[in-house]
Amino acid sequence: MTDPPDRSNLRTDLRRLLETLAGAAAGGALLGLAGLPGGWLSGAIVAVSAMALWGRPVYIPSPLARATYVVMGTSLGGTVTPETVAGMATWPLSLLVLAVAMFALTAVVTVYLCAVHKWDRNSALLASFPGGLATVLVLAVENRADVRAVAVVQTVRVAGLAVLLPAALAAFGFTGTPVPGAAVATLARPAPLALLLAVSSLSAYAAQRLHFPGGLIFGAMVSSAILHGTGLVGVTLPWWLSICSFVVLGAVTGTRFANTNIRLLRLLAAAAVGAFIVGNIVAFGFALLAAWLLGLNTGGALLAYAPGAIDAMMVLALALHLDTAFVGAHHLARFFLVLLTMPLIVSFMRRIGPPAKRDDVDLK
Repeated sequence: MTDPPDRSNLRTDLRRLLETLAGAAAGGALLGLAGLPGGWLSGAIVAVSAMALWGRPVYIPSPLARATYVVMGTSLGGTVTPETVAGMATWPLSLLVLAVAMFALTAVVTVYLCAVHKWDRNSALLASFPGGLATVLVLAVENRADVRAVAVVQTVRVAGLAVLLPAALAAFGFTGTPVPGAAVATLARPAPLALLLAVSSLSAYAAQRLHFPGGLIFGAMVSSAILHGTGLVGVTLPWWLSICSFVVLGAVTGTRFANTNIRLLRLLAAAAVGAFIVGNIVAFGFALLAAWLLGLNTGGALLAYAPGAIDAMMVLALALHLDTAFVGAHHLARFFLVLLTMPLIVSFMRRIGPPAKRDDVDLK
């Protein structure tokens, strides 16, 4: 016989969820309705991050987050066009430039943190990797690095790009134009919408079960793209559902700052901001080089080379009317590159000599 569920905990979780969503919606509406590109996403991130740092118990349950990834993947797949497929011929060279860019970014940020902020080599190296946060933190523990410092620098990288990048791209005129695509789904035609949601959901579940990186969003995106590209489905999700997914994703990103000590954040702010600036100078420099050499869309290249979270960068591609397939392919490649090479690089650095041990930041 199992114990009955604790209703007090359920009520507490529901209250935390509603408070988090209310804050995210308010922040998203403030920037989204003001016309800021990607405003619904970045506004939600800023609002929930502020709530978390203020000490509010922000909370997004995993089932809601997973459902949001499926919705976003379905929306992203609806933007694929024949022009997108025709442009794939230039992708291999761009992916090669991306690989060089990620190695250069890691090296430069590591040197910056060691030389300017006197970090130990392990902590600096792990804080500089452009992706794979969960793996980074595991390796930080195993290699006696400063886990808190690494986590703060990595979190600033992810959240900072999601908030600042859309405004920067818009300010320099690097956004795209809306591409005519599938009609918005209505209740008058429920069958195509039901087929789209069913196939996308099953594909997302299968990719997740296979432990594919970003499986929920990529599985849904690929199946949706096939359905739209072959003409089997001629509708896409309503705009209000996409906005809701932006807000929830922003809330999920903002909860990264939960339980973050503000004094620690203040002490590490200079290192985190400096690493953020240095890393993005390297990444965007390579992006501009690739756009010039390969004739790529500049805005798409900048977003594809940005070392941000896969899901947030793909949603920004949709919001900024850039090539979502191009951006998604590059971020998936970056994820695999970091995931596969990170343990090898850390092991090599450990073999060439033990670094000087750096004590964790003193919070007393």
